[in-house]
Amino acid sequence: MPTVSVLIPRVPRRPEQVLPYAALVEWTHACRLWQGQALLVEPHQAFAYAAGAGFRVPVGLGVTLMGLRHPYEAASQIRSLAMITGHPVVAGFGPGSRDFQRTLRSEPYASPLTAAREYLTAVRQGIDGRIGDVEGDYVTFRGQLAPTPAPDVSLGLGVLRPGMARLAGEIADVAITWLTPAPYLDEVIRPALREGAEKAGRPTPRLVSIVPMAVAAVDRDPAELAHVSNAQHVAGPHYRDMLQRAGSGISAQDTPHVAAKRLVECGAFLSGTPDELVGAIAGFGDAGVDEVVVNVTGVHKALGHKAAMDDLKAILRATA
Repeated sequence: MPTVSVLIPRVPRRPEQVLPYAALVEWTHACRLWQGQALLVEPHQAFAYAAGAGFRVPVGLGVTLMGLRHPYEAASQIRSLAMITGHPVVAGFGPGSRDFQRTLRSEPYASPLTAAREYLTAVRQGIDGRIGDVEGDYVTFRGQLAPTPAPDVSLGLGVLRPGMARLAGEIADVAITWLTPAPYLDEVIRPALREGAEKAGRPTPRLVSIVPMAVAAVDRDPAELAHVSNAQHVAGPHYRDMLQRAGSGISAQDTPHVAAKRLVECGAFLSGTPDELVGAIAGFGDAGVDEVVVNVTGVHKALGHKAAMDDLKAILRATA
């Protein structure tokens, strides 16, 4: 059975909106509090706010987008967060969509794999207090963070397809997936991680999967919850390609609701009783996942904070 963590199921507009989820991690067996990239209350600041409010819990960033900050700044922010919370931090990065890259850089990365390799290498040098020596196609890093004691930082890569998984196997501590069905992880992602790790002569990175789910109820349509949770992701070419590789049957001609139904059918979005969800989470463990992050964003968007919190509590009780 993998460890179980919690994703903040909303983009906070005020920092105090993070506190109920930090408290849930503090008071239950949940391993870690996660947040993806947010462009309102930024995750590093939100986690620091929660620590200042008394909830100093382990946190994960899954994933933040490389183009938003220089590796020196990224390393400084991550190490600061580890020092503020007093806990190890999992810091995941990804290049983002081609449209997002174009917004920040005027053009997309010609090679997202090269960009990710250079970026993670530079961040690791910063975290380790070494003098940076990266002079790449996309990243230049010559600075140094003053060495100081701090909790450990695990560096991660957002992984959807085999190429990035092989790279994560070579250079990352953690591979972080989103919306990836368990069989796809077992048959495609894990072998690619092992291949990259063997090439680099290092252990295979841990695998963390952020999994959208909802407790089933007579008045809930799983496809509707899957849609409100993941419509933006399914519209992205890189996510659609991954889901097609995973055998979801999603095609460019699908309406949003049909695409959402296919997410449920292929196990990318989980719906069931708490005990059934525990069984599905165990299935991710059987596929090699070390940590499942419970994502009830669809419930929060459709039904609000209380319903999302009720689902999280029910799922955590069932996994205890």
